Amino acid sequence: MYPQLKNLENTKSGNFFLIAGPCVVEDEKMVLHIAKEVNNVCRRLEIPYIFKASYRKANRTRLDSFIGIGDEKALEALQQVKKELNIPVLTDIHESEEAKFAADFVDVLQIPAFLCRQTNLLITAARTGRCINVKKGQFLSPAAMQFAVDKIKQGGNENIMLTERGSTFGYGDLVVDFRGIREMQKNKVPVVLDVTHSLQQPNQVSGITGGLPELIETIAKAGIATGADGLFIETHPDPEKALSDGANMLRLDLLEPLLQKLVRIRKAVFEK
Repeated sequence: MYPQLKNLENTKSGNFFLIAGPCVVEDEKMVLHIAKEVNNVCRRLEIPYIFKASYRKANRTRLDSFIGIGDEKALEALQQVKKELNIPVLTDIHESEEAKFAADFVDVLQIPAFLCRQTNLLITAARTGRCINVKKGQFLSPAAMQFAVDKIKQGGNENIMLTERGSTFGYGDLVVDFRGIREMQKNKVPVVLDVTHSLQQPNQVSGITGGLPELIETIAKAGIATGADGLFIETHPDPEKALSDGANMLRLDLLEPLLQKLVRIRKAVFEK
């Protein structure tokens, strides 16, 4: 079902797949704890799972914001998750020089939304042979993502996913156009809905991005009903204490009840 990641488990279930984890690697123990908890939930519900965490945050609003624990240390923490739990792992990259370095540790390289038009970055990532997940820019139409797909394919890589993460609405809000999921699926690649980042409220005067986590369930349900192949959900045991994007994260203990509802929606809408 998902040739982009041949080692995804439980694909016979017919479920959507899940990309989930904390925004950033805060420490090694926390990363492994979250990965184990989410993996256990996904096994129970037969949801294919990809663990996600940024090894470094390069796009913080304020200079004094947390960016990471050190590149190699963070990537080794991600690699430990991969080895111990035997699940695919995803992290994002921001510059061409990072592609090969990060690819040695993870299965999926993610291109952030604001960099989805960067040709050198896309080509360099493609040449690693890793699966590439490109987030749609908040400033782009879904149809324009065909050019990102084309660049990666021209870089010799067919292992591509696209992710919807909302479109800019004014200066400090985002909206999701669910038509974009179907539009991007025309590229014959899996399309993911990034639920939590779609609920960000960027460009706050405080310099700290806000969010609307109370709408996570609403957006996730709509994404599954629309036919998203996968969901992207950032989660943390205590979002209020998270070092990045806590304002729009899902509390870890709320993930399983949400996924139970989403599995039922998927079956109701798509089972023959």
